[in-house]
Amino acid sequence: MSETTSVESHPPEPATYTLWQMVAYMLGLGTWGFGGPVALVGYMYRDLVEKRRWISEGDYKEGMAIAQLMPGPLAAQLAIYLGYVHYRVWGATLVGVAFVLPSFCMVLAIGMAYKSLGGIGWMQSVFYGVGAAVIGIIAMSAYKLTSKNIGKDRLLWAIFAVSAAVTIITQTEEIWLFIGAGVLVWLVRVPPAWLGKRGGIHEASSAIVALLALDAVDPAKLTKIATFFTYAGSFVFGSGLAIVPFLYSGVVKEYGWLTDREFVDAVAVAMITPGPVVITTGFIGFLVQGFWGAVVAALATFLPCYLLTVIPAPYFKKHGKRPAIVAFVDGVTAAAIGAIAGAVVVIGQRSITDWITGVIAIATAVVLWRFKKVQEPIIVAVAAAIGLVVHPLLSHA
Repeated sequence: MSETTSVESHPPEPATYTLWQMVAYMLGLGTWGFGGPVALVGYMYRDLVEKRRWISEGDYKEGMAIAQLMPGPLAAQLAIYLGYVHYRVWGATLVGVAFVLPSFCMVLAIGMAYKSLGGIGWMQSVFYGVGAAVIGIIAMSAYKLTSKNIGKDRLLWAIFAVSAAVTIITQTEEIWLFIGAGVLVWLVRVPPAWLGKRGGIHEASSAIVALLALDAVDPAKLTKIATFFTYAGSFVFGSGLAIVPFLYSGVVKEYGWLTDREFVDAVAVAMITPGPVVITTGFIGFLVQGFWGAVVAALATFLPCYLLTVIPAPYFKKHGKRPAIVAFVDGVTAAAIGAIAGAVVVIGQRSITDWITGVIAIATAVVLWRFKKVQEPIIVAVAAAIGLVVHPLLSHA
C-alpha cells in the first residue's frame, strides 16, 4: 500500500525543454518527416527519447499505448501525447496543430494545382522512387524500435511475432490484438487479486465491454462531409494507412465524390508529402468542396484523435507507474512494434514493384545504417529524382 502511494505521489520530472522548442520540433517534423506513421513514430523516438532526451522511455511507451488503443492516426496521436507529457492540454494542442499544419498547407497547394491542371502526371513518377525509399526508412525505424523496446523478454518477442504475422496476413492492425497483448502481459507479470475470485474475470470483462461501448456515439447532426470524416477519425484504428480502405468505400463507392483515379492520386499526395498520411483527407475535402471542404475534412478527422488522446492522458500520467499498468503498456507496445514490422512487409508489397525499386529500398536502409548523419529528406529527394527520370522510361519501354 505504501509503495503504491509513494509511486503515485512522486512528482513528474521537470521538462528540460521549453514548450516552444517542442512546437518548433513538431513543426519541423511535419514539414520534412516523410515515410508515413511508421517512420514518424520512429523519428520521434530517435530525436526526443534517444538524442535530445526530452521524453523518457516510459512516457514514450505510454504515448504509443494510447495511440494504438484509441482510434485515429497513430503519429498525430503520439505527437499530441508527447506535447501533453510536460505541458498538459496547452502543450498537446499547440504540438498537434504544429505537427499537422505544414502537411495540410502542402496538400492544399497541391490540390489547387491538381484542379487547375486536371491531374498530376508526374506524381506517379515521384512516388515510384519515394515509395521505395520509404520502405528502407520504415525498415530502419522498425529495427530501432524493436531493439530498444523488446529486449530479451520472450513473452514480448512472442507477442511481437504474432502481431507482425497477423498484420502481414490480414493487412490490417487489429485493436483486439493490442488489448489482448496488454492484458496477457499484465496477467503474467502482475496477476490481480481478483483473478482467483469467483466471477472476477466476468466482472472485469463486463467493465471493458462497457468502456468500449463508447464507440456507439453517432454525430448525427453534422453535415454529410463532417459526419463522414468525423466517423473516419473516430472509428478507424491503427496507422494512417488503415484509414485508406474506409475512405475509399465512402468517398468513391458510397458518395461518388471522387473517381478511382482521383482517389489514388489523393493517397499518392499524402505519401509524397511529409507529415501524417491521414492528411489525405484534407486533399479529398478540397477536391469535393474547395478550401472549406479541406478545412472541415481535416478538422473532422483530427479533432477526435486529439480528444481521445488528451482525455485519457491524465489517467495514464497518474497511474502509469503502477506495475499492472506498466505490464499492460509493455504488452501493447510489443504488439504495436510487431504491427509496425508487419506494415513494412505490407507496404513493401505495394511499393517495391521491380528490381529498381528493390535496389532503392535496400540502398536506403544501408545508407541509414552506415551513415548516421545522413538526413531522410536528402534520401527522399534523391529517390524522387530517380523516379522522375526512370519511371517515364519504363512506362514507354
